[in-house]
Amino acid sequence: MLVLGGIAWPVLDYFEVFSDRGDPVSFGQPQPGEGGQAGGDSGKQKKDSKVLFPTGPQADFRVESHLNDGTTIGVVKLHGKKSGFTGKVWVWAPKQYTDPKYAKSGFPVMIALPGGNGYPTNYWMGTDLKLQSTIAKESLEGKSLPFILAMPVLNPDAKNYYDGSDIPGQPKMGTWLTEDVPDLMKANFRTLKSRDGWAFMGSSSGGFSGLKAVLKDPDKFKAVIASGPDIVPDSPLWAGHEAEKAANNPEKLAEKLIAAKHPDVYLAFQVGTKEHTVMPKVKKFISQYGNKGPVKTHLQEIQGGEHNGKTYVQGMANGSLQWISEHMEGPTPAS
Repeated sequence: MLVLGGIAWPVLDYFEVFSDRGDPVSFGQPQPGEGGQAGGDSGKQKKDSKVLFPTGPQADFRVESHLNDGTTIGVVKLHGKKSGFTGKVWVWAPKQYTDPKYAKSGFPVMIALPGGNGYPTNYWMGTDLKLQSTIAKESLEGKSLPFILAMPVLNPDAKNYYDGSDIPGQPKMGTWLTEDVPDLMKANFRTLKSRDGWAFMGSSSGGFSGLKAVLKDPDKFKAVIASGPDIVPDSPLWAGHEAEKAANNPEKLAEKLIAAKHPDVYLAFQVGTKEHTVMPKVKKFISQYGNKGPVKTHLQEIQGGEHNGKTYVQGMANGSLQWISEHMEGPTPAS
């Protein structure tokens, strides 16, 4: 029986007989009915504090999976009040988040965007690409800030891609990514009031969306890791909307920011050396706009790298995470 039990357990667990997937998870906040307010520490805000305690309302996060270090990836269906779009958002908080010495600290947030269809899932939410475990490892080694991750769907359907933008007549995916998703994180986690605690990360079309978001809203977001990104908007849905398309073009946004002379943004590009069509476009952008005035750039050339998530996580560990972390703000432990 002992031998049988040793074999049966992983088999049963595989089929989720004993799994907690789908169970509620609160990321340190009291569950409704457990005492305390769903908004966590929202009643303890101090005007001069750098920390934004959870404002509420508390989202109905459910367990998606767990990492080996005991941390949890959760998921919620979010109805964006500002965009009107409803879609899934996966979230993860590093181990430091529940460490008592950081109980009154705000954490930086990274909004991680996929490439491809980006719907109905976000491939960064899986543990196979090791995004979460890489951030966990690098942060414990002092090479990265302990980012909280928000991993929303990028597109409203699998029929088209929407450039992470509010294309006229289409779902407002730009507002979804830059307003609704950050509002979700502020409602449920201890974050930072300053833009110094807000960044994007994305690959391919998600890299474009993150790059564009930081350049368009530099007062809200300070940095991006743009991996194998598109450089200009290229959704076919822009047809007939040239002015709006130009207003979402990273090249024109970089020109505008350089002319304004502030605030500084930090653009960490990652490209694999086998991405022969992407590399020249990224290098051209850096040559034209990089390190001119407030537009600070960094290029991580990933040796032997291809256009995929595994390559980009490798690049993050090899320097990109550290570079943006050096220009952002992290939690402060209690003395």
